[in-house]
Amino acid sequence: MKRIVLALLTSITLSWASLAQAGLVVVVNQANPVESLSSRQVMDIYMGRFTAYPDGTSADTTDLPDNSPIREDFYNRLVGKSVAQINAYWARLLFTGKAEPPEAKPSEQAVVNYVLENRHAIAYIRESDLADGLKVVFRFEDP
Repeated sequence: MKRIVLALLTSITLSWASLAQAGLVVVVNQANPVESLSSRQVMDIYMGRFTAYPDGTSADTTDLPDNSPIREDFYNRLVGKSVAQINAYWARLLFTGKAEPPEAKPSEQAVVNYVLENRHAIAYIRESDLADGLKVVFRFEDP
């Protein structure tokens, strides 16, 4: 019985680790004129420093739920912070009225649908979730 439980836990851990290591990309709607963004530009947009793309059009950021391993991976790679640290950062900005955090969607599919339906949307997703109508503007290097 111990072997079965150990095998199951190992399998779950490996699945979780492979999810976190999956290719992570930042996408926009295919109709968005932005072709690429630097890591600094993605950081500035997602951390509320800028609310527009480099061409001046509005950037509508979206997030995954707090408990999403993809969200944890995104912020860890982008700014080296945990979701808890990001939430504290946004709480301070909200208190001062300087910016609003990205709108959290309930699932990865909801994020993809939001970008497909919104020309100004920007999101991070696993590369394996790419769909027709999305354009990759930034790709994280695999760790």
